[in-house]
Amino acid sequence: MTEPMRIGYVVKRYPRYSETFIVNEVLAHEAAGTHIEIFSLRPPCDTHFQDVIARVRAPVHYLPHAGLKVRDFWEALSRAQKRLPGLPDGLEQAWGNDVTEVHQAVELANRVHELGLVHLHAHFATSPASVARLAARFAGITFSYTAHAKDIFHEDVDPLELRTKQRDAASVITVSDFNARHLRELDSESAEHVTRIYNGLDLDKFQFDSPAVRPLRIAAVGRLVEKKGFSDLIDACWELVNGGLEVDCRILGAGPLEPELREQIEKLGLGARVVLTGPQPQNIVREELRAAAVFAAPCVVAADGNRDGLPTTLLESMAMGTPCISTNVTGIPEMIQHERTGLIVPQHDPTALACAIRRLLGDPVERVRLATQARQLIEEEFDVVRNTAIQREIFQSASRTGRVAEGSAH
Repeated sequence: MTEPMRIGYVVKRYPRYSETFIVNEVLAHEAAGTHIEIFSLRPPCDTHFQDVIARVRAPVHYLPHAGLKVRDFWEALSRAQKRLPGLPDGLEQAWGNDVTEVHQAVELANRVHELGLVHLHAHFATSPASVARLAARFAGITFSYTAHAKDIFHEDVDPLELRTKQRDAASVITVSDFNARHLRELDSESAEHVTRIYNGLDLDKFQFDSPAVRPLRIAAVGRLVEKKGFSDLIDACWELVNGGLEVDCRILGAGPLEPELREQIEKLGLGARVVLTGPQPQNIVREELRAAAVFAAPCVVAADGNRDGLPTTLLESMAMGTPCISTNVTGIPEMIQHERTGLIVPQHDPTALACAIRRLLGDPVERVRLATQARQLIEEEFDVVRNTAIQREIFQSASRTGRVAEGSAH
């Protein structure tokens, strides 16, 4: 009997309410027989979690992250040098890295050796990829990472550091063609390392339901942060109310902009029309999406460059038959294909958003047409079973060929 592939997943925080795409991925790998170990650089900080997390079998290891003492660091190095032949050369490549990340990488490399892991995969090109890169080098195995959006577009991203990680990785997976083009242009020498694999859904859990007869409700889901564009949605609801429409809008999520958004709702007199529900468990989110006539995701590029990649709630809405309206941020037009699988409106344009909402609320035939074609696209491109199988081929190929990070200098 073939031994299951043993993979380490490196993330910044686990679990995290907004990162169900990671949980979906891990569950699909486990269902296929892959052994997963999760390594978190920080403890969780959310107060609510998705119920699907309980299905994950992978143990979670929290790497040391605070209160680092010189003695701790030297003890970790002492343990590692006895078992990790790649450590001395790897430490040369760690020069200039954050000392906490180097310590975490040493500890992670020790765990790699103890647990018999053959490959590390990180989510996000920031600290998780940094730690995975060094740990892979120390342990003499390969690594890869998935790049999303903020981790490659934010104003704080160092292009030189990003190129270094991209060159050293066995593979860089990213969630849209838009991102893939950006990363290939960033460094032509490592362009062949970049692969686009869409985030996927377990389609058995998101059955299609016709939107022909539904309450005329608008649903929106996400963290209450600038990139989600919820301020524009509230303004659009005000325009709809002024135009004589009975608006029923529910925004699910929590975040730093909650006081500001509540004040906006009050000032516009929308207290009975627009409701901020706070964070909800996944089963409630699913019910809200399935009950709505329209899902609105008016995403924007924030002032600091932060933006969405492919919002999972857009995928879920499309899968369940809820017609979607969004914007042209990053890879969103790859799934919301204007007039085919949904509607695209300009960023920061509440009037255009209001017009699109009015159109779908008033036309059940159009809702069905867009929803049916959206479901077809989801089945073709966003099936987590198929997409994680492609990932495993990448992991297997990397571990088999043993293309360990060369450790190019920053």
